[in-house]
Amino acid sequence: MLSPANDPMTRDERRAGASLAAIFALRMLGLFLILPVFAIHAAGIPGGDNLALVGIALGAYGLTQAMFQIPFGMASDAFGRKRVIVFGLLLFAAGSAVAALAQDIAWTIAGRVIQGAGAISAAVTALAADLTREQHRTKVMAMIGSSIGLVFALSLVAAPALYALVGMAGIFWMTAILALAAIGLVTHVVPPAPPPHPGPAVPFREVLFDSRLVRLNFGIFTLHLVQMAMFVVVPGLLVASGDLPVAQHWKVYLPAVLVSFALMVPAIIYAERRGRLKGVFVAAILLLLLTETGFALGGGSFWAIAAALLSFFVAFNILEAMLPSLISRVAHPRAKGAALGVYNTTQALGLFLGGALGGWLAKHHGAEAVFVGAAFLVAVWLWIALTMPPVAARPAAAKATPAHGILDVKS
Repeated sequence: MLSPANDPMTRDERRAGASLAAIFALRMLGLFLILPVFAIHAAGIPGGDNLALVGIALGAYGLTQAMFQIPFGMASDAFGRKRVIVFGLLLFAAGSAVAALAQDIAWTIAGRVIQGAGAISAAVTALAADLTREQHRTKVMAMIGSSIGLVFALSLVAAPALYALVGMAGIFWMTAILALAAIGLVTHVVPPAPPPHPGPAVPFREVLFDSRLVRLNFGIFTLHLVQMAMFVVVPGLLVASGDLPVAQHWKVYLPAVLVSFALMVPAIIYAERRGRLKGVFVAAILLLLLTETGFALGGGSFWAIAAALLSFFVAFNILEAMLPSLISRVAHPRAKGAALGVYNTTQALGLFLGGALGGWLAKHHGAEAVFVGAAFLVAVWLWIALTMPPVAARPAAAKATPAHGILDVKS
């Protein structure tokens, strides 16, 4: 039997990782392109002078994502991953078309609601887990996560120029076209999905209340709550400390994201090849804790903020890759979609609460309170991760069976 170090990814595993990452990227690029320019566009349409409605238009997507992740994940367990992904992308394209044709803020909100209803994240990550062996799964999840980070950075640079060229309607139409292109990848490039696991369905309550899954779901909830709370105050700190206009913030974000990818890859490879998943996982959480502490102590220095952003993206990208991989190992094979649906729902709730709590803390107690609160929550997560029971890694050639622990150790 080959060791992980001498057992490289197969051609189909590389193809699955690249194509599923591209599907995520095509879908997310259209969404990210909207964020830097939508508030400017909304001011010129009926109802767009109401900032509450503008906020709802931006947040409606996340709300319906949270509502439909679990149903879509469960449907992918029952009816097949690809069918559910194609259906979700069609919904997303339809919502993009509604938003492109919208003449006021109300119809824009309607389009965003329909976009969010195409909640395919759980089905895509479950398919990635189906098509890869455990010793390579974190690398595939890292490919998906990296694609999202890259298109986010690209959108910060491209959105203003693209908006000036084609307008908001053009961006929404492009979003619809990208979603249809992603359907082509699903049907013609992604390797065939394996048949559903035989046997009776796993009761949803077992997925929802599995203590191992609950711990990991708390992790993704914390990670995205901290992310959203941070970015309530970080843009203002960059302006105040570095006199850097918002339109030029990409000059900080883009290098930080790109360098973080370069630092993330060796950590992921080391964790997989050496069987050190728990060590790398805990180290990334510790780095996140140190980052939030650094933000709190160095919020007045532009270079301290830039350095903290780099360490944040390193920790974030490692954890974003490892968490869904661990969920897929722990979940019952017949309930991977449901487990990842719960995972993605808690992620969306973390994003929502992070924005709300970050804004409240910043308003009443200042930016430092946001970072102190984030550090406290990350410290709780670190304690939970340290107390997770490690188990020996399963042999590479073993068939997928229900996991009996959370994190691998060197075997």
